[in-house]
This record gives sequence, structure tokens and C-alpha cells, in this order.
Amino acid sequence: MVLKRFTKMENASADEMVFGQTKHPVKMGLDQVMGGGDVVPNIKVAPAEGSEESIDGLEATSKNIAFAACERAAAIGLPAMQIETEHVQQQSISREASERCTAVTFEELEKLHDKFGAKVSLMSTVADMREEENGLRGSEFDIAMDESFEACAQNGASMLCIETIGGKVVSDYGISRGDVRAILYGIGVLGSIDMEYMWTKIVDIAKRNNVVPGGDTDCAQANTAMFLAGGLTSKNVSHTIAAVARAIAGARSLVAIECGAQGPTKDCGYENPIVKSIASVPICAEGKNATCAHSDLMGNLAAAVCDVWSNESVYNREEMGGPTPGVWLQSLGCECALMNTATQIGTNKQLRDTYALADKYRDPQGVILSYDNAYEIGKAITAEGEDIYLRSRAAALKAIELINDAVDQNRILLTRFERDTLDSTLKTYEQLPDDKDKFIKTCIKRYGRKVKEHDPSQYEL
Repeated sequence: MVLKRFTKMENASADEMVFGQTKHPVKMGLDQVMGGGDVVPNIKVAPAEGSEESIDGLEATSKNIAFAACERAAAIGLPAMQIETEHVQQQSISREASERCTAVTFEELEKLHDKFGAKVSLMSTVADMREEENGLRGSEFDIAMDESFEACAQNGASMLCIETIGGKVVSDYGISRGDVRAILYGIGVLGSIDMEYMWTKIVDIAKRNNVVPGGDTDCAQANTAMFLAGGLTSKNVSHTIAAVARAIAGARSLVAIECGAQGPTKDCGYENPIVKSIASVPICAEGKNATCAHSDLMGNLAAAVCDVWSNESVYNREEMGGPTPGVWLQSLGCECALMNTATQIGTNKQLRDTYALADKYRDPQGVILSYDNAYEIGKAITAEGEDIYLRSRAAALKAIELINDAVDQNRILLTRFERDTLDSTLKTYEQLPDDKDKFIKTCIKRYGRKVKEHDPSQYEL
């Protein structure tokens, strides 16, 4: 397979980006089109505690989740919905568990479609169980993941996704120590290399089974930085470093699309607006309707250019409003109805801008992920599109520039800690070599000693 590296933007301007619309919509599932005009709710519910102890338990909880979601969808008249089955390890390690959980979930979706005409699809996300020190390529877990993808594709999945972990051992070291060189190496270089390995396989499996290869997310790395950065009162990790890590993640997560993935990309990839700006593929996103799973500082902004809107995850249990699959699906469905109505009456761009401005200047991360600035980062990436290192560094430098512009315009304030961190990051990145091989050689020498789990051979380095 030959990769299609992006060296130009699919969107002519940032203003072409809006929720529910892409240049490359994707048909999937039963009568569903993603990125073709409407935003679709995506409900994701974690298996009930204890159900992972047996395949029968996993199958039963999968059926229960799907039934509760579909029952609520019918009750409130949702025209479309997607269920995501995000595997726990016990589902991915067992081909039988993958088969049975996928099949019973799709059966409930098929009933909803046949009885009420709802447009439905199933996103299957296989767990990345690999560990670098035990082998990213050809290990027992790697083989089991391939089999899980096959099982899902053959038993009702509409699309295949994953949250790859390549580079995490190095980026974790960098995030925890403020080492921005390690972050660039871990996310931009190692993460991109590992994604090419994984997505070459996933796209092949999807095509052989006539399902859609969806997309990835830098949950393992950029989300780690975001979560450790925390809220406005948290100081464990610099928010400016988290923003820079996210920009680099945009260059990394693009690799799935370059390998042939079509979208929607994974919901927890907050870098997805950057990917959409470049490739104009459908993206799944999460924000204010995902507070059941975690907090963030971009709950409205994240919706501005989404095509699928997710709750991230929630435990399968009863709430005052009913079972969690139905409760949180209804919340998502209401938000999607607002977006889709805005599209129908011609106020979608006003709503998009309102979403963005609600959070754009709350935090440096919002600054760089607002769709207009995400587009600028996309341009920086495509200008160096053939080189995974240079484009990742370019994304980081553009993010720093955008944050500094917002500070200069008095749109956002930085503490002394954040100011010093951003200035130090800029200095470090400006002094890095322009040659990828030289950068990699230096990093292997540096982090081969400092990060004992890091094995460059797992990246063919």
C-alpha cells in the first residue's frame, strides 16, 4: 500500500469547515451517511462491572446496552444514531467475545432500523493491548487485535477504529518532566510510525470485509497531557505544553487517513479539527455531553465542526432518568437536533462560531483547536507533509505562534509559569535540526538511556 501524504489542504478556507459537512462523506451501516449534512449522535457505554469475567457476561451486557439505547432512540424519535463498542481488553483478546458482542449489538440496531426507519451504524473500537517492552509488532496481543478486527468486521461492525499507543512510553516521560523534545519524538515520530504499521493492517481488514476503516485518536498521549494539565487551577502539567502536544497529535492522527481510513475519526481525538481541516473527512468529537466521563475546557468548542457527537463513555447503570445508554443518548440527540436544525434554517455557521467563541480563549488548548486556528495548523502540517518529523515540529511552532498572538491581542493571559514554559518550548523547537534522521538518532541515544521501556527496533529504527 502506498501512503497518500497530504501536501495541500482539502478545504480552501477555514470557513468551509462546519459541523455535519465534509467534502468526503462516508456511507456506512444501514442507510447512514456521515459528514453528508447531518450530525449523528454516538453513544458509548462501558460494560457492567463484573461482566468481563465471562464471554456470556460480556455478551449479555452488550445486548442490554444496545437494547436500552435503541429503546430510547425510538421513544424520542431519533432519526439516526450510532453505537460505539469500545472494547475492554477481555473483548479484544478473545475472538469469540468480539464476535458475540458485535453481533448482539448490531441485532438491536437492525431492529430499530427495520421497525422505525432509523439510520444506524456500529463503530467497533478494538483495544490496543500492546506493550512496547513486550513487542508492538508480531506479539501475542498484536495478533489477537488483528483477529478481533476481523471478528468485528464479520459480525455487524459498520466501521473499525482503534486508539494506538505507539510512542507513549517516551511521551509519558516527556509530559511528566516537561521535556518537549520527548513529546515531539514520542507523538510526532514514534506515534506516526506505529500508526502507519497498524492502519495499513486495519484498512486491509476493513476492505476485505466491506466495512469502513474509521480513524484513530491520540488518547494515549495528547489526552494524557490534557488530563494532567487539568482545569484552570491545576499546575501539574503546563497547559501550553498540552496545547503544543495536541497540535503535534494532529500531524500524527492524520496518518490513519493517509493509510486509507475514511472517518469518522475517534471521538476523544481533540486534535480532530486539525485532521478535518486538512483531509475534510468526517470526525467524531466529544465535549459538554461527555462530562459523564471527564472534564475539559472546550466543551462547546469541540462541537463546532464535528460530524458525529459522542458522550465518550459512561458506566452501564440506572440513573434517575433511566438506564445510562438511553439517558446519555438523549442528551446527545438533543444537541445534534440543534445543530441539524441550524443547518436546515441556514444558521449553522453562526452556531459554529458561537460554539467556538464560547471556549476559544478559556485556555491555550482552546486557542489552537478553534476551527480557524486548527486550519492554520493544518496548513503548517501540509507545508511539510512528506516528513513526519518536520510537519510535527511545524504544527508545534504554529501552535506556539497562535497562542502568542492571542496573548498579544489581550485575548488570553498566561501565568509566569505558562509564559516561561512556552518561551522555553519555542527555543527548544527552533534549535532542533531540520533533518529527521539526525533528530531520531539524537533521540534514540537520549531516551534509549532514560526510558528503559523504549525499544527503537519496534519502530524499525
